[in-house]
Amino acid sequence: MTTYVISVPGTFTTGVEPETRSRISRTLRPADPHRTRLGDQEDLDALTLNDDDTFTIRLTVEADNAKEAEASARGLAHSALREAGLGEDAAPLGPAAVTGIDSGA
Repeated sequence: MTTYVISVPGTFTTGVEPETRSRISRTLRPADPHRTRLGDQEDLDALTLNDDDTFTIRLTVEADNAKEAEASARGLAHSALREAGLGEDAAPLGPAAVTGIDSGA
């Protein structure tokens, strides 16, 4: 198994309150990229918000390959958004992408 850092972009289509953002961040905490050497070096946050209502969720995922890692990260991102009360229409996600591989070396 390899540790991947996966980025999942998205857009909030409705206003999102600070408490909702906090809930999303808390839900994502177990997969926070700061747990990896790469995340510490790059200072990657699990949730990055932009002024134009777009966001990026960055997660660490253990997987056998990049395709599995991307699918797992999308699932985690969807779950975090649902737990915060946001459906797919309120926060659609874009395609996930590998943005780092932490080999542990």
